[in-house]
Formats: sequence, C-alpha cells, structure tokens
Amino acid sequence: MKDKEYNRLTPEEEAVLIHKGTEPPFKGFYTDYEEKGLYTCKQCDAPLFLSVSKFHSGCGWPSFDATIDGAIAEHPDPDGRRTEIVCANCGAHMGHVFHGEKFTKNDTRHCVNSISLKFIPEKETEKAIFAGGCFWGVQHYFRKLEGVYDTRVGYTGGAKENPTYKEVCQGDTGHYEALEVLFNPEVISYENLAKLFFEIHDPEQRNGQGPDMGEQYMSAVFCQNKAQRAVAEKLITILKDKGLDVATEVLEASTFWEAEDYHQNYYAKKKAEPYCHFRTKRF
Repeated sequence: MKDKEYNRLTPEEEAVLIHKGTEPPFKGFYTDYEEKGLYTCKQCDAPLFLSVSKFHSGCGWPSFDATIDGAIAEHPDPDGRRTEIVCANCGAHMGHVFHGEKFTKNDTRHCVNSISLKFIPEKETEKAIFAGGCFWGVQHYFRKLEGVYDTRVGYTGGAKENPTYKEVCQGDTGHYEALEVLFNPEVISYENLAKLFFEIHDPEQRNGQGPDMGEQYMSAVFCQNKAQRAVAEKLITILKDKGLDVATEVLEASTFWEAEDYHQNYYAKKKAEPYCHFRTKRF
C-alpha cells in the first residue's frame, strides 16, 4: 500500500487531510451514515474503520470506538491538549481520539472528519473463514495481502456463545480457532486465499496442527456460500490427486466470535515469526 500512488485531492480535502483542518460539525456526509461496510482513507485507500465500530456520539462528526488494527497512528496535537489521529499508511489527518467519555464499552471515541474518509459498501466485500491450527500463525500470513481489508482471529463451529480462550482450550465447546478475512474479491480471489491457507499449514494432520493438539486446532474451511464450498472442494481434490491424505473439513460458516484483544495480530505485536506455520508450495 505504501508504494501506491495517492489519490488526487480537492482543495477542500487538502485543507483537512494535508493541512490538518477541521470540517464544520454536523455537515459531514458520514456523520449520521448507517450503512454497513468499510471506511478507508480518502488519500491512499487504506482500510481504517469497520462500520460495526461506528456510533452516534452527538459531537457532530463520525465517531468510531475501534480501528482496524494498525491502521491509525496517534500524535500529540500542536494545541497541547488533544491527540491527533492520522492514517498510519500515508499520514493523512483524520481527526482526534478521546478516552474516558464512556460512550461505549471500549471507552474510546475516534472523532473523524467525513471528508477524510471513503466508504465501501458491505456488498462489495466478501468474507472467508479458515481454521488451520493456532490462529496467530494463520493471521500472520493473511493480514498483509493486497486486497485484504481486515483480519480477525476468533472462535467458530461450536455451540457455546461468547466463548473465551480458556473455555475453547478446554476442548469441550466444539469451537475451532479460526481466522475471519474481509477482502476485496476484485483484487484477490477466494481461490487464491484458499490456496494460501492450504500452503501455510499441514492439511493432512488430523489431531491438531504441529505441536498444538486438540479439536480446536484442527483444519477446516468454513464456507459462506456454495461458490466458496465448490472452490474448497476443488482444491482438496487437486491435493488428493497429488497424493495428500487431506484431513481438512469443509463446513458451513456459523457465528464467528472474535477472540480477546491480546490474540489479535499477535506476531505483529511481538515482532516475531510463527513457530508452527510455514509456507509449502502445493499448487
């Protein structure tokens, strides 16, 4: 993304994104916008906020209580009182962040200028869910792919609502550790995502993945629709024709429960590499 040529800005947009201005309150297009989708940077198209994190604060500007991980950088504002937020990819000014107001359980308000944002409707995005052992390693390989907007690790496939990591590790919830990928199908296909999945873990292992043993670490593809199922089954057939005894299950997608914050983008935070996920060319 950092090597991509930036979008041309209007003088009004430059006044905010480049020169750190502020648009008038209650005038921005997205202040009361309620459509489901993804908000990106007006200058570089980097994904910044999901619509599920947007809320009405009454401040006159779009408010978000969470960002896509690593998408926003914070700097002390020149006024000495506030904290400025900018696009971490290109440095464009977004607005300011405030804490302690207790609007939501996250207790955070990213106050953003509408003019700094672009919106991608949910219908123009697609989701994929893969389980291939410890979700830390799976996320490591998917999070920086071109065309991937966001990745979240979590739990799916079981009956327990709002499971915790401790409960899933006990092995009696029926959940798998999994990765949910939000992507642009015009940039990267589901098939290419699925091929990567089959190459970063051992699809022949039946009792876990690497040293991580237990049903929560087993291999599975959770399909959103018939088209995804057809792709997964086609790739498994190809692998079997190559002589692999594929253990990967192909299942219907069910509720995805987001894992605790400390699990999200674990290796990026630790500046480390996965210990049990390595890419092996199979296609």
